[in-house]
Amino acid sequence: MKRLPLLLTSLRAALAPVVLWLGFHGPAQVALGACLVVALLSDIFDGIIARRLGVATPALRRFDSIADTLFYVAALAAAWQLHPQAIRERWWPIGVLVALELVRYAVDWLKFRREAAYHMWTSKAWGLCLFAGFFALLALDSDAWAFDLAIWAGIIADLEGLAISFILDRWQSDVPSFVHALRQRSRP
Repeated sequence: MKRLPLLLTSLRAALAPVVLWLGFHGPAQVALGACLVVALLSDIFDGIIARRLGVATPALRRFDSIADTLFYVAALAAAWQLHPQAIRERWWPIGVLVALELVRYAVDWLKFRREAAYHMWTSKAWGLCLFAGFFALLALDSDAWAFDLAIWAGIIADLEGLAISFILDRWQSDVPSFVHALRQRSRP
């Protein structure tokens, strides 16, 4: 039972190549929608179960962040393949988002010698927006506001993540917001 959170997180990572395959081998809206739903549920329940079982380690939290990144990069590649116009129309905010992601990894690596795993509230909101945006685009074939919301929610989450990385003196996981980071920094 204690392996269940790891299995759920691994499932999300394993879905990344499935999403890529579906995206590049023809529109499979139902299958893509199912992958997105399974990924969302695994993302929600891996953390809940890990905390209940007392196995929510920093390593598991880092793996959770990596699995999220793998899955949604695959979803973006599938979206590019199936809906290139939707991506082209949003090239600059997507570019800003990708640049912020890369800057965050670089800053965290230079400062802490590892990637951050803050699991901020804005990141949780971004995860829900990513699900909604990619579900609308890949499963419903709808190039609507949900995809825009996902991009802008990501920009906000990345800006907060950068702020936290600059605020903290040492690496730690599970920092809900930059306000929490400020409080932790001010502690003796």
